[in-house]
Amino acid sequence: MSSTLYVSVLVGGVYYGVAGAGQGEPARTVVFAGGLVALLVLDVTGRHRLDARPSTGPALALLAVRLGLFALVTLFDGSGLSRALFLLVPFTAYFAFGRRAGVTLGVACLGVLVTAFTLTTPGWYTRAEYISDLLMFALGLVLVVSTAEVAVGERAGRARLELTLRELEESHRLLTDYAGQVAELSTTMERTRLARDIHDSLGHHLTVISIQLEKASAFRDLDGAAADRALADARRAVRRALEEVRGAVRAARAQTRHFSLSEALAELAGNDDGGRPVVTLELTGQEDGYGAAELTALYRAAQECLTNARRHGAADHVSISVAFGESSARLVVADDGEGFSPSAGRDGFGLLGMRERSRLLGGAFDVRSGQGTGTVVTVTIPRRAEAVG
Repeated sequence: MSSTLYVSVLVGGVYYGVAGAGQGEPARTVVFAGGLVALLVLDVTGRHRLDARPSTGPALALLAVRLGLFALVTLFDGSGLSRALFLLVPFTAYFAFGRRAGVTLGVACLGVLVTAFTLTTPGWYTRAEYISDLLMFALGLVLVVSTAEVAVGERAGRARLELTLRELEESHRLLTDYAGQVAELSTTMERTRLARDIHDSLGHHLTVISIQLEKASAFRDLDGAAADRALADARRAVRRALEEVRGAVRAARAQTRHFSLSEALAELAGNDDGGRPVVTLELTGQEDGYGAAELTALYRAAQECLTNARRHGAADHVSISVAFGESSARLVVADDGEGFSPSAGRDGFGLLGMRERSRLLGGAFDVRSGQGTGTVVTVTIPRRAEAVG
């Protein structure tokens, strides 16, 4: 804007000095043109100051230099066009010092023009050309101040947009990092879940198979029929293990059927593994409304407890009871085996898996045992809120 105004005043003033009433005064024209060229150079070198508000000292010095050059050009301009240069004073001040400074200097420039008319032309207010010049100057002030306000607003908007873009880039980077962490956590959780399933399911069946094969080996020469029954039981355990593996694969492929805890526990308790331990089952309440995750957690806990009673406890009797309530389901597995001291560091992977399953579902896990007093494991799993409704 300022460069265009400088060029327009230069062309008009030079034309007036060369071809108009200013003929015969080339020195005035040279000084006039030199002042405008200096303003153009100053405008080009100081244009970057419009992109960011400068400090007060340099801004005041730059404004003072421009005012001096405006006065010089006006003094040596015979055409009167250079008065328009003072429109740039509020425009520049608006960028450097803000809206209040720009408006104040604009009013001051208008006052200076009125004062100049009063001192140089008595009765100017009765002459149409002076009134017209004053109105045009006032209109120009309004336009340049409005333009400066728009430009400053655009600059502030651009700064906000750049800040927002930087914040979005940082948010994107953080989200990328979080996504990687979530993927890693999900992988870890899936590994842990698979480890628990393998331990609870296949570990149980492998324990049964091992016991039956040992029984078959021991009775091979003494009681052939008993050895054959043990081998048949081992084969059944292998088939059940394979069925559970296939079920796990179907679950991973999202081809699951409805899981019935009562049926699964009845099958678990009814497996005759040589009559030791004897398993009794008691179910109260209805499992309807409990999700597959809750029911599976209870089943795995019962399965792990029965495996421990066979493998470590040498129990003769195991009781499994499940009570389905309105807000939670409670599993209690008690055996009369050798027991152990929970504080003696025997919290192995099986107990750890039961604790983790219960915690992930918001439930509770408790184990009570002692040397020679058997073991009682209690697992409580809450019913999901959406299921209650």
